Amino acid sequence: MIQGRDIVCISSIDWDFIWQGHQEIMSTLARNGNRVLYIENTGVRAPRLKDLSRLRLRLSNWWRGVKGFRQDRQNLYVYSPLILPFPYSRIARWLNRMMLCRALWRWMRAAGFGRPIVWTFLPTPLALDVICELNPELTVYYCIDDLASSSPAAQRIVQSEMKLFKEADLVFVTSEKLRQRAARFRERVHFFPFGVDFEKFERIRTNGEPVPDDLKALSHPTVGYLGGLHQWVDQELLADVARRLPSVSFALVGPAQTDVANLAACHNIHLLGARPHGEVPRYLKGFDVGLVPYRLHDYTDHVYPTKLNEYLAMGMPVVATDLPEIRRFNQDHDDVVMVARDAERFADAITKSLTNRDPGEVQRRIDVAKSNSWTTRIDRMSLLMEEALAARRAKGERWEEFLRRLYKTAHRRIYRMAAVAVSLYLLLFFTPLLWVVATPLHVAESPMLADAIVVFAGGVGESGKAGGGYQERVKQAVELYRQGKAERLIFSSGYTFIFREAEIMQALAMSQGIPASAIVLETKAVNTHDNVLFVADILRKRGWKKILLVSSPYHMRRALLTWGKTASDITVISTPVPDSQFYAHQWGASLEQIEGILQEYAAIAAYWWRGWL
Repeated sequence: MIQGRDIVCISSIDWDFIWQGHQEIMSTLARNGNRVLYIENTGVRAPRLKDLSRLRLRLSNWWRGVKGFRQDRQNLYVYSPLILPFPYSRIARWLNRMMLCRALWRWMRAAGFGRPIVWTFLPTPLALDVICELNPELTVYYCIDDLASSSPAAQRIVQSEMKLFKEADLVFVTSEKLRQRAARFRERVHFFPFGVDFEKFERIRTNGEPVPDDLKALSHPTVGYLGGLHQWVDQELLADVARRLPSVSFALVGPAQTDVANLAACHNIHLLGARPHGEVPRYLKGFDVGLVPYRLHDYTDHVYPTKLNEYLAMGMPVVATDLPEIRRFNQDHDDVVMVARDAERFADAITKSLTNRDPGEVQRRIDVAKSNSWTTRIDRMSLLMEEALAARRAKGERWEEFLRRLYKTAHRRIYRMAAVAVSLYLLLFFTPLLWVVATPLHVAESPMLADAIVVFAGGVGESGKAGGGYQERVKQAVELYRQGKAERLIFSSGYTFIFREAEIMQALAMSQGIPASAIVLETKAVNTHDNVLFVADILRKRGWKKILLVSSPYHMRRALLTWGKTASDITVISTPVPDSQFYAHQWGASLEQIEGILQEYAAIAAYWWRGWL
């Protein structure tokens, strides 16, 4: 078996998910002296509501490691990356590539990882990006599923998988249909169905270990299913078979990954839930018959059931639906599995299996499983990898070619970054994108009669620095006063330059014909929260309940939210400056305007954090 190598595995499942070939292969390689970094699933589709539990687990795994990295056992490390969950978005892909590859390079330097072998179960665009970035010594693609048919959202994976079929140094597949598909793009494809840790199952089968108590408590005979209860399990078939065999206990060992109400409703179907991988052989030891009840579908046409050899390793008979890989398996192993095409035949096959206890048949099943052990599989895979590495060395990769490839990769990265930078520049400065983003901040209502017109100073809000913008606000307040909307004006500002800003606002209003008796000053506030707090105190003392509020256009949302939290007894009508020079624009925006809008959103977040909203 291959030894002394650094291996990066891009997995299609998480490490703590149901134990499958992914974990078996990588743990075996690590146990035999290779260092393995196992990258957990980066996704083939955008997440849905039902994926929330997986997202929470990913966050938990990230926190319990060091920036997502943790050591699970000797020579085996697990990385739980946090990425944007949009696998086919170009912008998300670029950001994910940058974040993921930067994290990988840092970890590899810290761990002393050399130029690795990359073994990928995922053919996504992001997986291709990681492979390109790492420049591996060897690339292995182990194609175990037709991911494009697993869900409509994953169909966009086809193009990147075609590229991986062509460019990978080695392609392994688990089923004949997958081999046929891969063979359209490359000459050599190697057939490796999932195997079984035969020694472990043999040890449990022969050493007299007891069956777990929850399984032992069921009435016999017991037929069982091992694995996740996912969308490909034919629940209608299982329920129908259970009703036809009321004296048989059906034990389903595995997590529910979809609605299992049909199964739970049957009195002789027992949902035992997920069990640790180390306990699996003991549960199988208690089965009299093993089941592979998968629905027939384009996706399952490509599936080789991992549990098949695990059942056989315990010597038990197996009944399965008519899957292509089951038919091929029977051709190779002389019909060792019973195949049933409907509920009636399925029930009959179980009944026949329960009555046939021929020791010769039991041994034949065990021998078939032994021939499909993971040790045999991984030894053959390792030999192919060593041959591919030796062929590369014999061919000789000149240092000039290697350096040229590195520069080519660097140039591509620079071009991509430049393209993104130019795109962002054009979007921000030559399109109305900023104003679309800012729309929720802008609140303007028709003026109506009120007790007072309240003006927040120029330094408050997003439209400038202290001392700027107050002229526009005073002009708006004077206009509302002249329209007879209120008989009092309140100018709120605690800023002082050479003169107090509130007093400058008062003088400016008086120069426009507003009598001094109509103006009230508030001179302590230095932020929106203070403005609201101190002005509300003035209003309550005078018994005023309704105001027209004047501030800059995109400051109004924060101001109204603050009023609602701090002084909900005051009715506030938003009457911002209608034409602000700060926001003079046609399509694009200035850097100062971008900064102002971002500052306003940040201020809302900060106010919420402080409990002011």
